[in-house]
Amino acid sequence: MSNERNGTLYIGVTSNLLNRITQHRNKEIEGFAKKYNVARLLYYEYFNDINDAIVREKQLKNWRREWKIALIEKDNPHWSDLYQDLL
Repeated sequence: MSNERNGTLYIGVTSNLLNRITQHRNKEIEGFAKKYNVARLLYYEYFNDINDAIVREKQLKNWRREWKIALIEKDNPHWSDLYQDLL
């Protein structure tokens, strides 16, 4: 997630993506995403096992910023908000 193109990046894990993004958009949860107004879904991955998702989250959080941007732009070159795609 991000607040704008090439802006602050946020990586998280959840068992309910649509609900979690709604919470971020409505600023219902204190923390990093609320502080930096991170509410645009730019990229996501699905996992059947939460442990696999957590491993991937930790991996991505350790990536360099340019690697994260390349991952986003591979599938979402215009940095479109993918939230509506989930509805």
